[in-house]
Amino acid sequence: MVQRILPIAFAFLIISFFSCHKTKDDAVSGNKKAQWIEKAFASLEQDRFPKVKAISWWHENFDHSLLKVNSSPSSLNAYKKAVHSSTFVTDANILSYKLLTPDSGIYHSAFPDFGGTEDSVTAGKITGFETLVNKEIVWAYFSNNWYDSICFPSQAVNIIHSTGKIPFIRMMPRSDFTEGGPDPNYSMQKIIDGDFDTALMQWAIDAKNSGISLLVEFGTEVNGNWFPWNGQYNGAGETAGYGDISLFDGAERFRDAYRHIIDICNANGADNITWFFHVDASGEPEAGWNKIENYYPGDDYIDWIGVSVYGPQENEDEYREFSEILGDIYPELCALGDKPLAILEFAITEVK
Repeated sequence: MVQRILPIAFAFLIISFFSCHKTKDDAVSGNKKAQWIEKAFASLEQDRFPKVKAISWWHENFDHSLLKVNSSPSSLNAYKKAVHSSTFVTDANILSYKLLTPDSGIYHSAFPDFGGTEDSVTAGKITGFETLVNKEIVWAYFSNNWYDSICFPSQAVNIIHSTGKIPFIRMMPRSDFTEGGPDPNYSMQKIIDGDFDTALMQWAIDAKNSGISLLVEFGTEVNGNWFPWNGQYNGAGETAGYGDISLFDGAERFRDAYRHIIDICNANGADNITWFFHVDASGEPEAGWNKIENYYPGDDYIDWIGVSVYGPQENEDEYREFSEILGDIYPELCALGDKPLAILEFAITEVK
């Protein structure tokens, strides 16, 4: 009896030892989020998407979404290991205040958890993220919420600049965080009509006077109807209510509103801005008027084209690999114009 128990006990100890001392690779193999991260970075390193010249992780756990890179030890280890590659670079290539593509590789950046309103910018959040992943970032991404007024976010810009990073400003024409409907104050038509020109001119002057290289986008994820600047709330599939009768009014209004903002900035000497156009890889609704090409302001206005690529944000969501999601929209992004691509947001929850 003893002779039989000892081998069993010994085997149990061996199994327990190795269960408690998994390698990083073992940990990744048992965690879907870690696998998703590992495969995402691998697809970029393998040059499957050669026009992608920048990535930016969305490091936040809004509504317990577990999108942070450190939502589990396995996920953090996967990210740290992948981003450690020399492919992912941290030195910005700036010429005349404009962000150019890196001489080689892909920029590494992040939204480093600036709070639920996406605008609680602190230097500690930036350095905290960099320490966590053991890699610097090129830009720090945050929202310039318009709420009841349009103001250049000088304090946030100066904080980010003081850390040696480039401020990336998301101009968000929204009065609050209510999703799925038009905004009570900011419509694309009002922007086109000049209702906010005085405030926008001051925004441009303040941007110029900062003397800092700025990255700016207007109307994040425009093809998603969770935001009020989506075509659904600005004319949708109508064609006779605004502008060119051969174009869909909702998207045409966004395009012209964005052009109007850029024109104001250019007219006021804010040539220190690199302009981004940002769509979502899984926009809603699926309709002809909501195609991304309908919203694009054009190569004369835009410097970079950006996209959000999210895996499941809740366990009930369909699981798809990063390369599959990006692969579906990549040809459309490339067809928009001769511009570099940036993954402006990517993340995934802890998938069970």
